[in-house]
Amino acid sequence: MGKSRKTIQIVILFAVLLLGGYAIWAALFGGDDAGRPEAGGEPPSFTLADTAGGVQSLSDYEGQPVVINFWGSFCEPCVKEMPEFERQYEKWKDRGLAILAINLSEDTLTVNNFVSRFDLSYPILRDVDRKIERQYGLRQYPTTFFVKPDGTIMEVVVGGMLESDINERVERLLEL
Repeated sequence: MGKSRKTIQIVILFAVLLLGGYAIWAALFGGDDAGRPEAGGEPPSFTLADTAGGVQSLSDYEGQPVVINFWGSFCEPCVKEMPEFERQYEKWKDRGLAILAINLSEDTLTVNNFVSRFDLSYPILRDVDRKIERQYGLRQYPTTFFVKPDGTIMEVVVGGMLESDINERVERLLEL
């Protein structure tokens, strides 16, 4: 009876490990990509609080080229490109460029300290419940959506970019 019981326990443990491993794999790498915004599609709408105490909606920027950047202060490529986005914003804001940087649920003090440290002037939005992150189907940070003035996505870039990469994409946005 004891040997049989041990065999059953091993089988159950193996099944639990197998199912748990599959669930983790599916959450990280699998899943349904249907509905994930892609080039040619429209980005999901959102309304989020900003660090200045206001509220901003994607619809507020209708008819403008928009860069939507998902970031976190814990993400080294994000930290590197945020000042680069600032320089691009300063360069192109008079041509109508909007940059919306959506923070990935970090606390207020962390976000405000980060914004102050890099003297960022474009809107920093707070996705405190990660709802927008899920709507956009994010899997890696940073992820940036370049949205044309007609409201369609020109390109989605996953991972960090150099300032020259950002500039080239913004120039294409402004030509459209």
